[in-house]
Amino acid sequence: MARCIQLAQNGIGTTYPNPLVGSVIVQNGVIIGEGWHFKSGTAHAEVNAITSVKDKALLKEATLYVSLEPCSHFGRTPPCADLIISSGIKKVVIGSKDPNPKVAGQGIERLEAANCEVIEAILAEECNDLNKRFFSFHQKKRPYILLKWAETANGFIAPDKKNRSSEKKPVWITNAYSRQFAHKLRTQEQAILVGTQTVLDDNPSLTTRDWKGTNPVRVVIDRTLKIPKTASVFDKSVKTIVLTEKETPNSDEIFFEKVDFSEKIPQQICEVVYKHGLQSVIIEGGTKTIQTFIDANLWDESVQLKGNTSFNNGIKAPKLSGRLISEAKIKGDIVQRIKNNSL
Repeated sequence: MARCIQLAQNGIGTTYPNPLVGSVIVQNGVIIGEGWHFKSGTAHAEVNAITSVKDKALLKEATLYVSLEPCSHFGRTPPCADLIISSGIKKVVIGSKDPNPKVAGQGIERLEAANCEVIEAILAEECNDLNKRFFSFHQKKRPYILLKWAETANGFIAPDKKNRSSEKKPVWITNAYSRQFAHKLRTQEQAILVGTQTVLDDNPSLTTRDWKGTNPVRVVIDRTLKIPKTASVFDKSVKTIVLTEKETPNSDEIFFEKVDFSEKIPQQICEVVYKHGLQSVIIEGGTKTIQTFIDANLWDESVQLKGNTSFNNGIKAPKLSGRLISEAKIKGDIVQRIKNNSL
């Protein structure tokens, strides 16, 4: 199962809206086939694993391992459960049960009805974490929320306005390698959100210029529509969702969603992102935007990049508490991942 998870991770950022899935086929203690799901609309992991087996006669004596319950419905591809059954495989070991209502145990039922032995919940916690975005979307009816920011060695997220250049561009806190890492993060999540002030100050494009991959959908908070139409976020190269209090018609790749700014804003943002079918969102705005999600306890994980630079004064970084799950160094910068344990 550990190998299934390893294989599935090859599809991070490319399988949406489908989950990450890896599959391994073992016969007499030897791996004879393996595969993972590459992209939505293409063959699923189990299909790729079965296809990779050179001698199909061995399948009748083999065990198929898969990180997520095989599907049982017709979508853009046929049900994997049916292929497993028709291939003669009599034992299937599963990591997670699929939370998608279209499956939700029906794949297991179909296998057992065909006299397949099914073993469930092997490395279940690890398999659930693999598809944390997919699970959040289907079980919590909201996107997986990743907070991300860079801060100086002395805890500032941005310099004081009077110390900023008049040119609208980011003030870099971390090194070029950390920025490349941040762009890699963008390829793994479906959406990225910033507040009005971040756009006005930095004019970010919010794309993946420093890493090959899919650009996330841009979500911009602009209550009174004060961001100029010449801003990079409106270049129409990527779908952009604008959260505003004003009724505004959509145009090309720009979608306007009305939000009541007197009510619970983070919850409304999640509803909009979910409505657009997006399974995850990076909250990359300034301290005010990020702290709003922290105060609402509406976040799953944070990525904090700490640079070697220092500011004499400025805007303080957000404050949160959680469990440190990893820490790494990137050419002197420190990257910490923190998990919200209260959810």
